[in-house]
Amino acid sequence: MKHLSSLPFFLFLLALSCTSEAPKQVDLLLHNATVVDVAKNTTMTHQFVAISGERIVAVNDMRYSNAFQAEKVVDVSGQYVMPGLWDNHVHFRGGEELIDENKELLPLFVQFGVTTVRDAGGDMTPSVLQWKKKIESGELVGPYIFTSGPKLDGPRPAWAGSIKIEKEEDIALALDSLEAMGADYVKMYDGSLSVENFYAIIAAAEERGMKTTGHMPMSGDLIKALALGLDGSEHMYYIMKACSPKADSLTDLNLGYGMMETLTETYDPQMAADFFAELAEKEVYITPTMYIQQVLGNLTEVSHAADSLLPRIGEGIQKTYEGRVRSAQRAKASGSQMREKVSALTAQMIPEMLAAGVPILAGSDGGPSNSFVYPGEALWGELFSLNATGLSPAEVLRTSLINGPAFFGKQADYGSVAEGKMADLLILEKNPLDDLQHLRSLKQVLLKGKTR
Repeated sequence: MKHLSSLPFFLFLLALSCTSEAPKQVDLLLHNATVVDVAKNTTMTHQFVAISGERIVAVNDMRYSNAFQAEKVVDVSGQYVMPGLWDNHVHFRGGEELIDENKELLPLFVQFGVTTVRDAGGDMTPSVLQWKKKIESGELVGPYIFTSGPKLDGPRPAWAGSIKIEKEEDIALALDSLEAMGADYVKMYDGSLSVENFYAIIAAAEERGMKTTGHMPMSGDLIKALALGLDGSEHMYYIMKACSPKADSLTDLNLGYGMMETLTETYDPQMAADFFAELAEKEVYITPTMYIQQVLGNLTEVSHAADSLLPRIGEGIQKTYEGRVRSAQRAKASGSQMREKVSALTAQMIPEMLAAGVPILAGSDGGPSNSFVYPGEALWGELFSLNATGLSPAEVLRTSLINGPAFFGKQADYGSVAEGKMADLLILEKNPLDDLQHLRSLKQVLLKGKTR
């Protein structure tokens, strides 16, 4: 037989094509997939997805699928493969006696396709960090957890487990503690945190390269916080304050959240446009938490006794729901329209913010004490609420599974079905880009390449 190099060129190429390498062994092959590209708002048909370990190693047309082989091959013809969802605002809390009840809810996130959560602070951080390790190793079924650890609050914290910041000297010790425990970011809360310490936390965290987000004392100025390096803001109260010409005079009256109705009534579109441009330029992530506002706003009118997920919630956590119910009853008796006005203005602002380039995060605010906001299902509720403001399904999904990773600088690992990405995947029977309600057609969840 002639040496390959002595053959005519076209025969040389033919010979090479016939001496291709043996198929590469992987752990799992999905065949005939329709891959959902949320970033581009499109799908790719007749694809295979090759998974090895916890990563995707190849995505390509089925014509090239014989380059890989696996013991487990799943034909997903007619089905849609997309990245797992992120719930960017959840809580694990309730004290030592509720640790087990919180843990038991972890699989419920996965049932609804939530493969990652951002824990926004609670009072069981050692347990949360332990769950995180066990989820990473596959010992425990649940979403991957990014956590703030304890919240930073003032001398009289609103929530148990918070770190008290009474004077500026406390800040360095608090940040040392968060870094030592492996917290992923810093969450501030305005129970009794002074505005001076709020600003000082942002500045100190910025020097250390730590992400900051949370609540701002209502006496504060969000524009100043942005200048100091604030990375995010939870809920819409503080955004609304930055968009009202009455903000300074209301601050002088020391009204706290009592100023919210006036802020909603004096919303200035031009001030808002200027502020949104600044949020976009500085890439500050805003988590509106629309769905919980709707649920809490209807607590006195809507019975949740027949909720399908209520039996999945432990008795201890259900007991914590009573506080919000009583607050709703008091608000109704007082005639307050604050929650309804905030919700209505939020729905108006969301498309304006998106058009300006503000990165929005989908977060449910689910957890003990937040009544009937169930793990997993509540993230769907948040996505549907964002969709109802006029955002397209693709725009909504980006607030969860693209902006979530981007907040932590993890775009290389998450956000698409592509080579090198984490194999946290959802398999659906219908295309979610056509209708967001098609999330309900979820058939299978993969966590790091393992079916759950």
